Amino acid sequence: MSDDVGEAGIGVYSTACRMATAVRSREISARELLELHLDRIEAVNGAVNAVVSLDPERARARAAEADEQTARGEPLGPLHGLPHAFKDTHEVGGWRTTFGSPLRADHVPRRDELLVERVRAAGAVTVGKTNVPEWAAGSHTFNPVFGTTRNPYDLDRSAGGSSGGAAAALAAGMLPLADGSDMGGSLRNPASFCNVVGLRPSVGRVPTWPSTNGWELTSVGGPMARTVGDVALLLSVLAGPSRRAPLSLESPGATFAPPLHGDLAGVRVGLSVDLGGAFPVDDAVADVVRRQGAVLEAAGAVVEEAAPVLQRADAAFRTLRAWLFHTRFRALLDKRPDAFKPSLRANIEEGAGLTGEDVARAYRQLTSVHDRMRAFFETYDLLALPVSQVPPFSVEEEFPTVVAGVPQEGYLDWMRSAYLITVTGCPAISVPAGFTPQGWPVGLQLVGPFRGERRLLELAHSFEQATRIGDRRPPLPPPLPQPVPRPSGPA
Repeated sequence: MSDDVGEAGIGVYSTACRMATAVRSREISARELLELHLDRIEAVNGAVNAVVSLDPERARARAAEADEQTARGEPLGPLHGLPHAFKDTHEVGGWRTTFGSPLRADHVPRRDELLVERVRAAGAVTVGKTNVPEWAAGSHTFNPVFGTTRNPYDLDRSAGGSSGGAAAALAAGMLPLADGSDMGGSLRNPASFCNVVGLRPSVGRVPTWPSTNGWELTSVGGPMARTVGDVALLLSVLAGPSRRAPLSLESPGATFAPPLHGDLAGVRVGLSVDLGGAFPVDDAVADVVRRQGAVLEAAGAVVEEAAPVLQRADAAFRTLRAWLFHTRFRALLDKRPDAFKPSLRANIEEGAGLTGEDVARAYRQLTSVHDRMRAFFETYDLLALPVSQVPPFSVEEEFPTVVAGVPQEGYLDWMRSAYLITVTGCPAISVPAGFTPQGWPVGLQLVGPFRGERRLLELAHSFEQATRIGDRRPPLPPPLPQPVPRPSGPA
């Protein structure tokens, strides 16, 4: 069933680029577009639980303001009139921001963080937040404040995390764009689980402020959407230098704006299902990834079985993650040890035993990994591998305890395919690639050279166009095509 509505032909599964163009040209008003998405949220969010802290009346007031700006002929931002919900770890001034923790259940920040500031300045209409795991720890979205986010393709399966609410909201047609953050795969894993696109940019591409560590090398903010072109649109807003973020890169955000014109002809691709035996992979995931070699070759790429050696990446990631978690949460943990889930508490406590030499060793390992990736990209243009080692797992599990018959000792083990790439510092994108026999989504992770986001987006766009896997929608109630009344007043 079509999701087109009204004469403008805009529906909840239209691209964000198309929606933005329609609002700017007055084919549809910001208020109409908002009501379209609020109706969709009302229809499906009860089952999926992706959008939290929803405030329709405040959103309607902002949409009316956006329409007035259009009517006055004011300069309009690239996201003008688009409904948006921020990840519930991103602080939005005057808006409840819980971090999925009972310790912050009533927290209302006084000001926007930088990512939020840029999205709002680009004209977006804030409607609420997207659900996260407790303190964004782990790749399954559940917390004591709002409960569990479910996968729109199978409500008994996980939507991934930590940007799981964002991915599920996109897949279910509740939002046109979503922001997130990624340390061990938090933009990529949920994108893979929900058949959408998630980009982990190079360190510094999307500046972070405020931060307890302005030189943080593992966690980054980034965009998520249903298409690569829409990811490029949001990246063009999020990226760009900032004097408040010492690692921010100088390229302006407009560098990444669509349209994209990628071509895979002659592109050299190193494809690996397991990075040379670095981790186990579920057979269904491995089958989908292997099939993408033929897709890439049919599009003109030169594909070889190849992968960089990233043995030191595992130890570096685990050390730095534990160190950062201990630094950030130790005071809270001392005061309220009962307010943390056991897996997170264990990871924080692990950081207590680290020494300065341990952290220094991790940075030496980071340097070695960076050198290996630089050498790899002297031969290849892209690295292709699984996003996640498993398809979406049961919503009742905290994490998979067995992958391809191999027991997983902790809640990080099954995410190696994502977090080993984190340590490289290179940009990585999850693009829809196929489905298991049960109908569960599987994404392909494409990795490019450091600071090579524009080229990576172009190549990912070409792959997307060759497969069109992202066009498959979840078996939720489809949006009904019906006219949307135009509100009175300026449009």
